[in-house]
Amino acid sequence: MSDYLLKSVCYDGQIRAYAVCATETVSEAQKRHDTWSAASAALGRTMVGALLLGATMKGDDKMTVKVDGDGPVGHIIVDSNAKGETKGYIANPKVQLPLNAVGKIDVRGAVGTQGSLTVTKDIGMKEAFSGQVPLVSGELGEDFTYYMANSEQVPSAIGLSVLVDTDDSIKAAGGFMIQVMPGATDETLDAIEKNIAEIPLVSRLMEQGEQPEEILYRLLGGEENVKILEKMPISFKCDCSKERFADAIITLGATEIQAMIDEDHGAEANCHFCGNSYHYSEVDLAELKIVAEA
Repeated sequence: MSDYLLKSVCYDGQIRAYAVCATETVSEAQKRHDTWSAASAALGRTMVGALLLGATMKGDDKMTVKVDGDGPVGHIIVDSNAKGETKGYIANPKVQLPLNAVGKIDVRGAVGTQGSLTVTKDIGMKEAFSGQVPLVSGELGEDFTYYMANSEQVPSAIGLSVLVDTDDSIKAAGGFMIQVMPGATDETLDAIEKNIAEIPLVSRLMEQGEQPEEILYRLLGGEENVKILEKMPISFKCDCSKERFADAIITLGATEIQAMIDEDHGAEANCHFCGNSYHYSEVDLAELKIVAEA
């Protein structure tokens, strides 16, 4: 099943809801960064959260999510956009911890409980919008929920779930976001709250073959309460290129570029997000130096 995200309105507009299957997308990140179990779960949850937030944007809008906790994985940075594309990396990918008290991967222990979650949005304005909240859990679902309530003033419930196999590969990844609209009744909210409390892990359901549609029906009390507006494909996509890194090298200035030629006889640029490497020969650098001098 290819990854995709659903956007919907529910209960005649009282609720806005999103559900996403991101197994292949998170798996691509795990392979590129060779993450171990705890790091895989932390990076994967952040990517799922960023995809859900990205689904609220339009056109060419894009955002960066940074989780900066005091746990051993260090910072996590994920980019996403309104088109369902994402990329991300984690500072320390080789983190594997004992299971937590309920027998699950210890994401809180990996991320930490002291730190911040920052979302920076580029919506085509002169300056980007940035909102930051302290980490309240380290499990990340609660942290994204807290961000939505405090930075964007949208009462939400966000669930993020990544199932990691014994070889550190990704068995399933997905999540949901439910947003409360003005005028939502207490009866509706009570019913949804009960469903959220009772739903099994989204990744477990997806491992068993359930799709985002069925996740929404579980959360919102049946198909009759859900009107699906859009089904959007999602994917891991990095926009790095040799040309983009060349532009960055030019900004270093002619003196620094000449030092690369004299001392290193070339240069190597590595992309944090996807792991791709780009080599620049002495001839390449000499051409970039001419541009820097212009």
